[in-house]
Amino acid sequence: MTLGENPILISIFTIFFVSVNCRHCSSAFEISDEDLAMLRELSPEIGGKTMSLPPPTLCPDCRLRRRQSHVNHVNLYERKCDLSGAQIISNIHPSSPYRVYAQEDWYSDKWDPHAYQRDFDFPRPFFEQWKELFDAVPRPNLMTGYEFDENCDYTNYAGKNKDCYLIFDSDQNRDCYFSYSINQCANCVGCYRTRKSELCYECIDCVKCYGSSYLQDCDNCAESMFLKNCTGCKKCLMCSNLKNKEYFIENKQVSKEEFESFRAMLGSQSVVESARRRFDTLRLEFPQKYMHGVQNEDVVGDYLVNCKNAYNCFDSEDLWDCRHVFQGFMPLKNCMDIHECGEAERLYECSVAGYELHSCYFCNHTLASMSDMMYCQLCHHSKHCFACVGLRRKEYCILNKQYTKEEYEKLVPKIIEHMRSTHEWGEFFPTETSCFAYNETLAQDYFPLTKKEVLARGWRWFDEVEKKDQYLGPKVEIPDSIDDATDDICRKILTCSESGKQYKIIPQELKFHKQLHVPLPRTSFFARYRKQMAMRNKRVLCERMCDACGIAIRTTYAPDRPEKIYCEKCYQESLI
Repeated sequence: MTLGENPILISIFTIFFVSVNCRHCSSAFEISDEDLAMLRELSPEIGGKTMSLPPPTLCPDCRLRRRQSHVNHVNLYERKCDLSGAQIISNIHPSSPYRVYAQEDWYSDKWDPHAYQRDFDFPRPFFEQWKELFDAVPRPNLMTGYEFDENCDYTNYAGKNKDCYLIFDSDQNRDCYFSYSINQCANCVGCYRTRKSELCYECIDCVKCYGSSYLQDCDNCAESMFLKNCTGCKKCLMCSNLKNKEYFIENKQVSKEEFESFRAMLGSQSVVESARRRFDTLRLEFPQKYMHGVQNEDVVGDYLVNCKNAYNCFDSEDLWDCRHVFQGFMPLKNCMDIHECGEAERLYECSVAGYELHSCYFCNHTLASMSDMMYCQLCHHSKHCFACVGLRRKEYCILNKQYTKEEYEKLVPKIIEHMRSTHEWGEFFPTETSCFAYNETLAQDYFPLTKKEVLARGWRWFDEVEKKDQYLGPKVEIPDSIDDATDDICRKILTCSESGKQYKIIPQELKFHKQLHVPLPRTSFFARYRKQMAMRNKRVLCERMCDACGIAIRTTYAPDRPEKIYCEKCYQESLI
């Protein structure tokens, strides 16, 4: 048997370099010396015996897809709590077979996770037995810091927010709406991956901005519109690559009166669209830095801040000695194959995990003070558990059954050896075990598939059913100018110009648009969210040359893209 046929059987202690074909997509990928070294370093010990981690059988993208197929950030439904009967909001559809409890019930002592315990049956595959447990144990309706939230019912993967609506993957915000991955923001609407900003609209990857709209990759800018790669700018319109400028339009100095005259026109949707088209052409005249990031050392990836020795990492902050990480933070040390984890050390193949975690493997949705956990989901404040679901403050459990330390350290190695024989050890939870349909998850956003493709892989697809009370009246025309929009628009049912789906303008949103003097949206939040995602670079690294000095660079800007791409030195020298 060759390594390409089954790399999981080859000892990582004897291989120094290997190129294999992905078991899912069949594309060739490299398992580097550094990958193998980290697998050796991360291999867990149980009872003094090292459980060696095998090389991955999937390429990095397919590994990420598998982790993301268990995460549903933005799709919310009305349903009943299966414990109290109360009406709740959940990211699990009411037609699903799973028991769903309101978070205040799920985290209470009203139910016992040990009631679902079972013995391990050695002749059977591991994941088959684990899924039976996973399907039986109740799960929380949402993933939020509900104890610290105030008036934030329609949020998910979020915490410590106040008076927010439809914000996701977001923390410590107030009065924010229709946004994704924002942190420490106030009075922001329609923003994407923006931090420490206030009164901003449709800003992407911005930090410390104020009173601005349609900004991307900007820092410390105020009272501006349509900026790209600007720092410390105020009252600027349709500009790129500026530092510490005021009263600029199209990268040219203008008078205060000229600025205010043009800015007053941008309350009109037709003027905004014309300005957007003009700006999309204008910004191509200015160079882009080969990567988005600051304060990094020895990194390969994009959208990185304060990272050191990080390879193939994206959308992360404070990474140290990490590989193949997407969304790591607070910090993350000595980790590999990670999605959305933070304040943790020595994690491998984990998703949505963090806050004082150490030595956890193949875990999903495991939070708060955990160590030496393997193949666990929805657990917290526990250690030394294997294949458990929903446990809290437990130790030495297998499939939710309590064991002594001696029994645990004897049985777990036997289970791992059994998993080696079935080629399951070293693999994350398969997509088919997810409680979500593929098109409900982040995987569909980053790795989109058709219904036919999803079903052919043996995964589930969710077909949305039209509501019986769906609005069938005449199409509502939104005023071109925000000045002409009245409170009556909040009582109308609007139709998304892109998806055809219905949406509404909430009163807080109308008030915000009038304050900032920007036109109302013509598309739903979900259409805007996916459009903003598409405006960021894909997580695909390419080899190309700096367009200024010719030095070799690794970047997410593909060679056939129209932008001029500069290395760090040439880019800094080019700033105006």
